[in-house]
Amino acid sequence: MISRQRIAEVDSLIRPYVRYTPILEAEGLVFKLELLQHSGSFKVRGAFVNLLTREIPSAGVVAASGGNHGAAVAYAARSLKVKARIYVPIVSSPAKVSRIKSYGAELVIEGERYADALAASERWAEQSGALQIHAYDQEGALLGQGTIGMELEEQAKIETLLVAVGGGGLIGGIAAWYEGRIRIVGVEPRLAPTLTRALEAGRPVDAEAGGIAADSLAPRRVGELMYPIAKRFVDHVVLVEDEAIHEAQERLWDSLRIVAEPGGAAAYAAFLSGAYRPGKDERVGVLVCGGNTTAVSFDR
Repeated sequence: MISRQRIAEVDSLIRPYVRYTPILEAEGLVFKLELLQHSGSFKVRGAFVNLLTREIPSAGVVAASGGNHGAAVAYAARSLKVKARIYVPIVSSPAKVSRIKSYGAELVIEGERYADALAASERWAEQSGALQIHAYDQEGALLGQGTIGMELEEQAKIETLLVAVGGGGLIGGIAAWYEGRIRIVGVEPRLAPTLTRALEAGRPVDAEAGGIAADSLAPRRVGELMYPIAKRFVDHVVLVEDEAIHEAQERLWDSLRIVAEPGGAAAYAAFLSGAYRPGKDERVGVLVCGGNTTAVSFDR
């Protein structure tokens, strides 16, 4: 069950292994800097919940990922001395592939998109007996990501939080923590509108899976577990163009010296582009959820 009580319980469990990430107040916004988390994204929270609350077989664990979840599982597995095999699609960025390798996991590149890697990982789990660690559609993922909401509530009083949506584990966990006490707004690339399509259909359905943030925000559909949470507690979802996401990346670097990947900058893109327009004196939080990118050059 995904509840505030369970989120608080797993927060105590994973606290020795994850960072309490800072906030930055700038431009009238509250930025939650989850890109500073171990492995470069929020995903490590759910990874540790899964590895610490489930029985790990001798075959270890297996995960499919656009990149960030794979890096998180690899990092958590190394920390807990567990064998890990990670499947990623061709679209995964070199930065994320390199990070997975650096944590010592076995890496397999399979298929064009996340769904292809997921299918391959499921076949391996059945063949080997390895434990499947899903990127977003498992209780552990939602509970772990919910700890971000718990932290942020301790750090700042906000009325609205902009959250990027891919498979929905992040926004589902955070929405479960707040339970409607603030406005939660989902932000999706127009070329990967997974939650938008689900809300239109009344259930998770296949959606387009492309765009600049395809390695983090373009699974085929949102998770079954997060959907009822989103339907109840997510205020609405806005769509942003790839150009707006790229602009948000550049603005974060130029103004704040924050290096965000496309998926990590998507929530800020909603504010910059006007896809979400705050009311007068509205206190808005922006979740910068990942920073595994090679987009910034440090040439002399």
